[in-house]
Amino acid sequence: MLAQQRQSIILDHIKTHGGVRVSELTEVLGVSDMTVRRDLEALAARGMLEKVHGGATAIPQHSTDEPGFDAKSSLEQSEKEGIARRAMAMVRPGTAIAISAGTTTWAMARLLGDIPNLTVVTNSIPVAEILYRIGGPGQTVVLTGGVRTPSNALVGPVAVNALRNLHVDLLFMGVHGMDDRRGFTTPNLMEADTNRALMEAARRTVVVADHTKWGVIGLSSIATLAEADVLITDELVPPDVRAILAEQVGELIVAPAGVGLRAAPDDVAVGS
Repeated sequence: MLAQQRQSIILDHIKTHGGVRVSELTEVLGVSDMTVRRDLEALAARGMLEKVHGGATAIPQHSTDEPGFDAKSSLEQSEKEGIARRAMAMVRPGTAIAISAGTTTWAMARLLGDIPNLTVVTNSIPVAEILYRIGGPGQTVVLTGGVRTPSNALVGPVAVNALRNLHVDLLFMGVHGMDDRRGFTTPNLMEADTNRALMEAARRTVVVADHTKWGVIGLSSIATLAEADVLITDELVPPDVRAILAEQVGELIVAPAGVGLRAAPDDVAVGS
């Protein structure tokens, strides 16, 4: 098992139980005490958990916490690529699509270089940058403008006004969290307004969200689960959660994991 896979299991266990002992993880993962401790140290260094004597506990997450783009892009990479590939398969040449900010939507944008005559409306600086470098023949990118957030989204009245007279076939939207009662949420009030404007501009909304987003509740609601025409997630979503999602969203797609995000041609760090 790769370190990334082990660490994902550790985080899922802590999210479910609130904490975990090293001795438990050695049995669950089938690895040595030292390997578990190294994984816990790596996760603690990234601010994903708090190390305690003999194990680790969850770090309380506030509804206004908004991790930066670079921090999020290193997490659940294989799951995000699997979701991104399934989302990319929905895009046809000559169509107009919108792509919201987020690391999963960015992973999808990295796969769109070969689709000709595509118009992409986005409020994401990283998405616009990657399409500028790899964009195929006849591709057009429309960047909304707006106030920049820690996740490199452009939000606020400028972004909303830019979207009012635009109409796209599909919106691919990333979210901070999803919950059966609160729906899709974000910690940023202006980002919620901008994402709602993106939804209004689209004929259909496709939400792309990996399993770690379930149960996370941000400060502001974007939409209910039922307002998603399609939700694409990954295989690590528990069966009971799949049942809830399948009942509420228009269509639930569970994508197999990919192999992790690879560098695109001339890829450079974004978000600085």
